[in-house]
Amino acid sequence: MNEKSARTSPFYRLTSPSGRTSEGAVEAFESLPTTAGPWSPDSQHGGPPAALLARAIEGLSDARIGRFTMELLGPVPVGPVAVSASVLRAGRSVQLLGAELRDVARDRVAATARAWMFPRSAGPGGDPEPLPHSPADGAEHPRPSGWHGGYLDAIEWRWISGGLEVPGTGTVWMRSPDLVVGEPISPVQRLLACVDSASGASAALDVREWGFLNTELTVHVLREPVGEWICLDAETTLADGSVGVATSAVHDERGLVARSAQALLVVPRSGQGAASSSS
Repeated sequence: MNEKSARTSPFYRLTSPSGRTSEGAVEAFESLPTTAGPWSPDSQHGGPPAALLARAIEGLSDARIGRFTMELLGPVPVGPVAVSASVLRAGRSVQLLGAELRDVARDRVAATARAWMFPRSAGPGGDPEPLPHSPADGAEHPRPSGWHGGYLDAIEWRWISGGLEVPGTGTVWMRSPDLVVGEPISPVQRLLACVDSASGASAALDVREWGFLNTELTVHVLREPVGEWICLDAETTLADGSVGVATSAVHDERGLVARSAQALLVVPRSGQGAASSSS
């Protein structure tokens, strides 16, 4: 890691190790300031919760995540959270696992996830085709004025094209800090910590005037990424209503690793009211 990565705090601190409840294993975490999204220091960006839910799921199985879907049921607070996971469908070939993240202070479920788990056996595969650029080719952009640091400062960004305040498609290399204090982040956790940013990297309208609030995130993971850098090649598509979709092809330095999609609520920023953007 470079000097900035070494200094950047992880996203969470484990405060209560795995215990048992009537619903299964549960762990408690302190959400650190690095989880905060760009619009408020009190609400998390969607990337850290996605990675934390994946961590709980990975803890239940030696298989690998092939498809991951997170549902955001409301703002995830920068505060105490509890995460639990369970087996929804057992199987010898594939498994369906689930997880939920609870807002401890309000005693409500803030996010849920489901993941199809696939065996780690060798497949036909093929040689990945690397992108024609690397993180070293990207440019650092200053954080947009008026945007909160938190997650935006915790992530290292290297822009190949586009930018957070540049409407249109965007291609950016990202490097995440560790997820939990004192433990290394897994490859899929690192991917999920970054991929929720596709809607921000490819905003189709001026983000100072319009909000893009993603209610869910679905990621098909072709293979686990290698190395610390994740590249999003992202695009947002809008129609004439309030619904949009942000998609991305996700790469590591060897080639394609995943494809993602997010359903977006597109609203004028003055009319967001109590809504909170995760990205």
